Amino acid sequence: MIGVVFGVIFKMWESVYSLAKPLFPQAGQLTYGMWFMAGPFAYLVIRKPGVCFLASLAAANLSAILGSAWGLETIVYGCVQGLAAELAFALTGYRKHSIVIAGIAGILSAVGSFIIDLGYGYADYETWVLVLKYGLRVISAFIFAGVFAGLLVRALEVTGVTKSIRPVSKEDYAVLNQ
Repeated sequence: MIGVVFGVIFKMWESVYSLAKPLFPQAGQLTYGMWFMAGPFAYLVIRKPGVCFLASLAAANLSAILGSAWGLETIVYGCVQGLAAELAFALTGYRKHSIVIAGIAGILSAVGSFIIDLGYGYADYETWVLVLKYGLRVISAFIFAGVFAGLLVRALEVTGVTKSIRPVSKEDYAVLNQ
């Protein structure tokens, strides 16, 4: 479900990206982090191995189905970005779920997107432009996938919504056995 929600958001986010692009060279990169947010957000909510990758891939697939401006390339990006973000949580043994780790997952997604950009020829710039473009993308990745995702999950936790999603605790089992 998280992938579906983000798939719709991703499709709508194309407008925000397009509006930002004319502000200054590479300004669109400041909005790019939204496309890295599905996986880290899903992991912060569900906290299970593989959920980061699956949410990213599901969001990319739905975005492509809805008519993403980048077509089927969107799915390739979602796959690589999801795997890269999943790596951040895997390296912690899936035991950490902080804003910083989610931000690092976003940064790894940005690195994954850079690798795909290289393959498609989208990173064929002078060095200073590459540093500007991907530097802004990394900043955006940390802010969206880390800070915004973390704050959104914290807000959901206050409502109690996440309690119905996470694994059952020993106390929950004890109540069932009474």
